[in-house]
Amino acid sequence: MQSLRELYKIGRGPSSSHTIGPERAVKLIKERYPDADRLRVTLFGSLAMTGKGHGTDEVIIKTAAPIQCEVVFDKVTPCDVHPNTLDIEVFKNGKPIKKHRIYSVGGGTIAVEGEKKTAPDDIYPLTTFSDIAVYCKTKNIRLWEYVQECEGRDIFLYLAKIWERMKITIHEGLTCSGILPGGLDTERRAQYLYHQRHIDESAQTKENRLVCSYAFATSEQNASGGIIVTAPTCGACGVVPAVLKYMQETRGFSDGDIVKALATGGLIGNIIKQNASISGAECGCQAEIGTACCMASAALAELFEMGLDQIEYAAEVAMEHHLGLTCDPIGGLVQIPCIERNAVAAMRAINALSLADFLADSRKISFDTVVETMYATGRDLLGNYRETASGGLATHYKKRKI
Repeated sequence: MQSLRELYKIGRGPSSSHTIGPERAVKLIKERYPDADRLRVTLFGSLAMTGKGHGTDEVIIKTAAPIQCEVVFDKVTPCDVHPNTLDIEVFKNGKPIKKHRIYSVGGGTIAVEGEKKTAPDDIYPLTTFSDIAVYCKTKNIRLWEYVQECEGRDIFLYLAKIWERMKITIHEGLTCSGILPGGLDTERRAQYLYHQRHIDESAQTKENRLVCSYAFATSEQNASGGIIVTAPTCGACGVVPAVLKYMQETRGFSDGDIVKALATGGLIGNIIKQNASISGAECGCQAEIGTACCMASAALAELFEMGLDQIEYAAEVAMEHHLGLTCDPIGGLVQIPCIERNAVAAMRAINALSLADFLADSRKISFDTVVETMYATGRDLLGNYRETASGGLATHYKKRKI
């Protein structure tokens, strides 16, 4: 598995697969062909179906500048390898000199067809939770200590920057109001949730309201093209920071505690990325919001110093109850139902923590099993429900609203 630096990335929304990934692809081609005078980028699959809503073409043209760039949306040609496929054809003196096929595989990571060495080296020798758990129990260390052992202490300096950016994004989202761009007239609601206290508000209602406001704040910043942290993706970026921010404020956890929790949550996300997928275009929203919920629940369990079995149970419960979740963004925008899903998943992560506190000894399903199941389920989903905006809410909303 790769470094957590490849999972937690700071970048602009609204989509890691549809904006950060293509942006990286164009930058790579520009570096390789500095004398190119024109590019033609052809988008296939989910990139073609929802590229307009995600602003994929705008990001590509902006990144390619000052090189002239044409973006073509091919919604017909099937994608045999990955649903997020793009071809970049390079021109010099008016003639084509090279064409590369690139895959945006989730979380902003890209792979170039035919090239083995396109990604950073794997630094984690163990890739399943069961193997990692056996190793940690043998050495009597926690999951965050295993991360330190594999990555070195510098990873915590990086995660400290990640946590700072998460807090800044929440603050920015809570100070903004108005309508999100894209044409759906989606109103920002984070600020309203944060300030709309009730006189007789119970502690549970307050928890729900605040956690949801933090998730909304981050997700709304993402939807508006603001700077966020992929956790593990842009579309699911609100879950992890929401629960950690709330727990720090109400329980007094230090930034150092949060950084260790991010390491544990990141390790869980890495296992899913390695053995299944974090791409909504490949496996539906279970791969994005489900993974984010797993990461958040494991991070919370680390904050409360739960045992390995409890951490595993929390993460397993979080994914098990997102199995089959479709990715059907209305208009191809990361707004409806994406923003609300971040808030719901944040609350579900807290629920998973509570269950893990009581029921970890009675669990029947391992985390590795539920990851394997999620991947199989995602591959079985019809293409209409894998980030194409051609099924589910995306089509029913059009029938009734537009």
